[in-house]
Amino acid sequence: MSCKFNLYLLIYLRTGAVMLHLVSRCSARLFWASPRWRRTYTQGASLRLKWLGCPHHRCSPLACREYSSASGSPEVMLTPERYPVQRLPFSTVSEEDVAAFECIIPGRVVTDPEQLEACNVDWLRSVRGSSKVLLRPQTSEEVSQILRHCCKRNLAVNPQGGNTGMVGGSVPVFDEVILSTALMNKVISFHDVSGILVCQAGCVLEELSRYVQERDFIMPLDLGAKGSCHMGGNVATNAGGLRFLRYGSLRGTVLGLEVVLADGTILNCLTSLRKDNTGYDLKQLFIGSEGTLGVITAVSILCPPRPKAVNVAFLGCPGFAEVLQTFSTCKGMLGEILSAFEFMDAECMHLVGQHLHLTNPVQESPFYVLVETSGSSAGHDAEKLTSVLEQVLNSGLVSDGTMATDQKKVQMLWALRERITEALSRDGYVFKYDISLPVERLYDLVVDLRTRLGPRAKHVVGYGHLGDGNLHLNVTAEAFSQELLGALEPYVYAWTAEQRGSVSAEHGLGFKKKNVLHYSKPPEAVRLMQQLKGLLDPKGILNPYKTLPVQA
Repeated sequence: MSCKFNLYLLIYLRTGAVMLHLVSRCSARLFWASPRWRRTYTQGASLRLKWLGCPHHRCSPLACREYSSASGSPEVMLTPERYPVQRLPFSTVSEEDVAAFECIIPGRVVTDPEQLEACNVDWLRSVRGSSKVLLRPQTSEEVSQILRHCCKRNLAVNPQGGNTGMVGGSVPVFDEVILSTALMNKVISFHDVSGILVCQAGCVLEELSRYVQERDFIMPLDLGAKGSCHMGGNVATNAGGLRFLRYGSLRGTVLGLEVVLADGTILNCLTSLRKDNTGYDLKQLFIGSEGTLGVITAVSILCPPRPKAVNVAFLGCPGFAEVLQTFSTCKGMLGEILSAFEFMDAECMHLVGQHLHLTNPVQESPFYVLVETSGSSAGHDAEKLTSVLEQVLNSGLVSDGTMATDQKKVQMLWALRERITEALSRDGYVFKYDISLPVERLYDLVVDLRTRLGPRAKHVVGYGHLGDGNLHLNVTAEAFSQELLGALEPYVYAWTAEQRGSVSAEHGLGFKKKNVLHYSKPPEAVRLMQQLKGLLDPKGILNPYKTLPVQA
C-alpha cells in the first residue's frame, strides 16, 4: 500500500531538552529520547565537569587538561632544534640578576628546574624553551621595576599569561626571563549600571565570567580555554572565541589598558569611558601585539547584560552547502538573538567520541552545526528558534537535531564543540592552522588537503566559527614529521592568500607564524610594524622571535 510522506516536525520536551525529528504522516509517532541516549549524555556531562574541575581553575593548561600532561610523555624537542632560529645577542641571567629580582619581588622568583618545566613548554607540547628564571609580580609597579632592570641589563623577557596559545607565542624560545601575570588576578572595579569591568591582567577568564554573571552581566569573550587563559593574554592576542558573532572583537569592547613599556614606563590609559576622541587610540597598538610592544597589566572592558534566555540547537547537515544555507536561514530569521553559529565535520565528532567518549546526540551526518540564541524573552526566543528548525528540517537542510534550554544540557552540547581541540591532542601530533576565508570557500581547503596528504596524515579535520569565516584546520599524525610539515607549509598559507584570506584569524602569529605575515600584509605594513616595534622596544627585549619576521 502506498503512502504519502508529508513531513512533520515533532518536538518532545523533557527537562529542558527538545528532540527534533522528521516523520511521515502514515507512521507519525512520538520520538522519545532513549534511556541509552540520556545515560550517555549524562556521562558526557560528568567528563566535562572533570575537565574544568581544577581547584579554582587557576592551574596551567598542562595541569588542567589531562590529555596534554607531561607525565609519561616524551620530552618536547627544544625549539631551536626543531626550527631554524638563532639566539639574538641578549645577556644571560646572572646570580646578581636573580638577587635583584628577589629584592623587587621577594619570595616570588622561581629558579627550580622542575617548577620551570611547565612554563617552558606550550600546552600543545610543540615548542620548548630553556628559561632559568620565572618572575611572579603582583602589581604594575613591580612589573615596571623588573622591566627597568631587564632593559638596563639587555635581558630578554617572555610575558606569559595562562599559556594557552596555539602559535608558540607564550613560551621562551631560548633562555628569556619568564614574566608571569598569574598573581595579578584582582578585580579592580565593576560598575553595575554601565557593565564596565576593570581588572588586572592575570584574572582567569572563567572566574571573571562567574564574577560578572553574579551581577547579571557576561563577558563579551568566551573561549574553550576559559578555565586557564588570562584576560591580559586574551587582549594581547586579540582572542576571538565563541561570542565574536554577537559581541564582536576585543578591539571594540576593550575601553582602556594599563601597559608597562620595555623601559619600565607605566602607560596608564585605563579609561572607563565609552567615548574618548582625544588623539591616537593608543590601546589599539597593544591589542593583538602579543607582548612585543609592552606588558599589559590591567584591562577595562565593557560587559553586556546577561541574556535572560539561552537556547542551543545541535544539528546534523548532509553537506557543507546545506551548512551555509542553514547559516543564511538563521541569520535571516533569528536576527539580533543569534549569538553563535559553529560548525564541525564528521571526523571531529568521531574524534571526540573516540578519545573523550562524548556521545553524538543526533544521527550521524557529514557535518554538524551548533546554533546558540541569547535574548531577553525565553518564550519569544524559543518560538523563533523552533520556527527556524522546522524550516531547515522540512527543506532538507538539516537531517536531525536536538535543542536544549536547560543550562546543564546547553553545556553538554557546547562540550561537543569546545573539546575538539582536546580530542585532537589525544590523537597524536597536531599541525594547527587558524585562518579566515570567505565563508563559501571555508571547507574547500580541508577537502583539498585530504587529497594532497593522503595516508601521511591520520586525520584532516575542519571546524570553527562559521559566522566569522574562521576555519580551524587541523592535521594529526603519529609524530612530528618534517616531510608532512613541508607538504603543509607554505601550501596552506599560499592557498589562503589566493582567496584573500588571513593566515591568522584569532590566535595571532607568535613564533610559528611570524615568517608568513607577508601572505596577509603588504611589505609597507610589515615595515611600519617593525618601525613601531623599534620605537617602543628599541633593544627588542620584549617577547623576541615572535610576531614579526627577522629584519634582513
